[in-house]
Amino acid sequence: METILYPLEWVVANIMVLWHWLFTALGLDSASGWTWSMSIVGLVITIRVLLIPLFVKQINASRAMQVIAPELRAIQAKYKNKKDQASRDAMSRETMALYSKHKTNPFASCLPILIQAPIFFALFRVLNYQMRPDANGEYASIGMLTPELAQQGHDASVFGAQLSETFLTSEGSAAKIVSAVLIVAMVATTFLTQRQLTRKNMPAAALEGPMAQQQKILMYALPFIFVLTGPNFPVGVLIYWTTTNLWTMGQQFYVIRRNPTPGSEAEKQLKARQAEKARRKGIVIEGTGVDTTVIEAPKAGQRQQPKKGGSRAKRKKGGSGTPLSQGTGHDDIPDSTIDPTDEGGDKKKDGND
Repeated sequence: METILYPLEWVVANIMVLWHWLFTALGLDSASGWTWSMSIVGLVITIRVLLIPLFVKQINASRAMQVIAPELRAIQAKYKNKKDQASRDAMSRETMALYSKHKTNPFASCLPILIQAPIFFALFRVLNYQMRPDANGEYASIGMLTPELAQQGHDASVFGAQLSETFLTSEGSAAKIVSAVLIVAMVATTFLTQRQLTRKNMPAAALEGPMAQQQKILMYALPFIFVLTGPNFPVGVLIYWTTTNLWTMGQQFYVIRRNPTPGSEAEKQLKARQAEKARRKGIVIEGTGVDTTVIEAPKAGQRQQPKKGGSRAKRKKGGSGTPLSQGTGHDDIPDSTIDPTDEGGDKKKDGND
């Protein structure tokens, strides 16, 4: 394990030292626990910026898996009661063909997590081994992390808790309290990140079936795992994991808000925002059939012209009880000029027959 992770430990240690140098150059205390904590936050920023292309790929893969969920359920239903090997092979071929058609697979959505796991363990080893004295009380060096800096990082503390202490190994109450708060924050952010992805950015069809159940189990299982393993992590590792969760939540929120999955609740909210924005600007949204043009009120001092052919005041009625203007062609003639004896409008005067 040490041989495999050593190159990654070297990279992690150097990134931390570079951020530590930057914060020190800005005037922060080199030995302060806050300076070293911010160096860990800088490590998170560096790693997550490098992982942005993979994060985009994860979002696209996750979205594609949600879209093909109904087709996957159809394939599973087709071979549900068939236990023979030929049927299993056929189901596997059809499933792989579906993945190939949509250029996705279940593992693509796990890439950022899978890549972050070794970094997580590398940081754990740097804090737990490189920044701890050996049996002789001496500190080892790795990359730009000299023995002096390693000792300085080991002794650095926030709220009285050293970054290298864990909930289980610490003797003081300060480290236990800080560790407990960070464990709760880590568990909460992990749960909310999963919930945001599954509940807000999934179409209704993807919320049913075996895959939806698996994601629901994962949403509750991961936080529970961190509850069990968190007490073994150094304070610095807890800071790293909580920070990376907050980054994921913010990044996910931005992507879901701007480019949601078709048919999801997030897409409905996006369309509602677009409709409201269009209404304020007086724009007709294509395909909605709703004219959102704003009619301006007449300016002060400007006489508003009556609409031609609009509603009039009450018409006088003739002997037949029907409005005289109906069918007469006199719509534009004032009522006072109409002869009340002229019911049809075409009657000839007496003596002219």
